Amino acid sequence: MPSPRIFYSIIFIICSSLLGFGLYLEHAVGLEPCPLCIFQRIAYIVVGLFALIGAIHNPQKLFDRIYAGLILITSLCGAGIAGRQIWLQHLPEDKIPECGRGLEYKLAAFRFTEALRMILSGSGECAEVQWTFLSFSIAEWSIVCFTCLIIASLAVLIRRK
Repeated sequence: MPSPRIFYSIIFIICSSLLGFGLYLEHAVGLEPCPLCIFQRIAYIVVGLFALIGAIHNPQKLFDRIYAGLILITSLCGAGIAGRQIWLQHLPEDKIPECGRGLEYKLAAFRFTEALRMILSGSGECAEVQWTFLSFSIAEWSIVCFTCLIIASLAVLIRRK
């Protein structure tokens, strides 16, 4: 198992790379992120921030477990969001919810908790597959990445006693 500083640095670099690729797909390729994609990005940002703090702090014992636990919890949330989007993408066409108003409108027009509930329930734009690589959508690749982060966090929690 690498030292905590190296481990958290690698996690930070991975999250930064994934976010950079997402921004490339948005701005260079022209793909518009749906609300669930944006929340997955937020999860990567939070994981990356915890990892950056861990890399700077170079924690031992208790704080190493705390950072790994925070990364685990955030990665589980991100995987849940990606799983919801994958479920929407695999629904039959007649079962896909209608496209709703944009994220900005929902956050401005509704209470935060109500807007969050609507966003996480997904809509038609979240069911659209705009890009694939090796026949996997962005959400499917995202759940693979979150799963790897979950496994890495669990390895730290289990092996570093």
